[in-house]
Amino acid sequence: MFSCKEKKEYTSKFTISAGSGALVQTPIGLETKLDEGLNIYKRQEEELLLVPTQWDGTTQWILPEVNDDDTISREYWIKKEPEDISKKSAKVVKTAEEYRLSFNDNPLLNYRYKLKYPPSGIDSIYAKSGYIHPLLSPSGDTLTRIQPPDHYHHYGLWGPWTKTTINGRGVDFWNLAEGEGTVLFKKLLGTYEGPLFSGIKVRQEHLDLKATEENKVAIIEDLDIKAWRLNNEKERYIVDYVSTFTTPLAEGVLLEAYRYGGGLGFRFTERWEAANSTVLTSEGKGRLDADGTSARWCIISGTSSDGQSSNGVLFLSHADNQSHPEPMRIWPMDANNGRGDMFFEFCPIRHKKWVLERDKEYTLNYRLVVFEGTITPDEAEAYWQSYVNPVIIRTNFN
Repeated sequence: MFSCKEKKEYTSKFTISAGSGALVQTPIGLETKLDEGLNIYKRQEEELLLVPTQWDGTTQWILPEVNDDDTISREYWIKKEPEDISKKSAKVVKTAEEYRLSFNDNPLLNYRYKLKYPPSGIDSIYAKSGYIHPLLSPSGDTLTRIQPPDHYHHYGLWGPWTKTTINGRGVDFWNLAEGEGTVLFKKLLGTYEGPLFSGIKVRQEHLDLKATEENKVAIIEDLDIKAWRLNNEKERYIVDYVSTFTTPLAEGVLLEAYRYGGGLGFRFTERWEAANSTVLTSEGKGRLDADGTSARWCIISGTSSDGQSSNGVLFLSHADNQSHPEPMRIWPMDANNGRGDMFFEFCPIRHKKWVLERDKEYTLNYRLVVFEGTITPDEAEAYWQSYVNPVIIRTNFN
């Protein structure tokens, strides 16, 4: 904490106001002529208080909520300082089977890199790696589910393509029982740690199991996952999920139009069924009529494990994604013999095919806001707006 009288050491300042349009806590970037090693201080009366930052192409930090009132503004100062590694409270922990993203040693999500076999007595063809489970609510409820008896090929948060055509032959990377294809972890490309977010970047391979050895890798996917701490960390946190992929095959890959496949699929906890879970999309659709429609965002929520509250996930599809506003697959109320289990997917090929050309790079961007309690439609829209139109502060600090 510093006195504002020392501001001569801070050679640049800026102001954030409600006019910036950021009405929810959200990551924002600070662009300067310098790279890493910047600290931001906020003015509070006559003191300057340190604001946690982390480098990610630009200096990133979390903007607190700004009320929808143009008279409200906050003043910040910038100072060049060496990085303090003691601030790395958002960490990646490697176990014998998974990479765990955590904040202050509280786990947020696990990415599975080691092959997970199905329960005893179930065909080993369902074994898989390269998925997220568990993804936890801020209070620690498990929101994902893997290997449910009704769909042993469901793996928490994952996104294989279903109906594809390669050189005139159908290949299904989703339904593992077909023995045609699968998606597996290949290698770790990098990790992120700091005061604001932890994350991993991994390579996954989409394998055509019936192809010749030299053509077995049909799609190469680099998956970037970051978990952002928010200032109200006991209520919400953010996950950014970026899939960048290409095909090395000369003939390319045809992703056929189908109700499942690719994008971002999420099998929710077995606790949730028709009677205790809800759906709301940006277009006002609910559980009864959302399936097959398109949306910018979708809120999925259900009863918490203690039965006293609720939690869930707000899914955001980036405006640059294929087929945005993005089509969705949401299970009907009578799914799984009337239980109404919850499954959600942003499915960019639901209504229109997509041709992947050799060595051309494609990207799908998603953001998840994992929450306790509820999120209002106005908040959901504000999160989406801040995602696709992020606040970027530019200064001449040097």
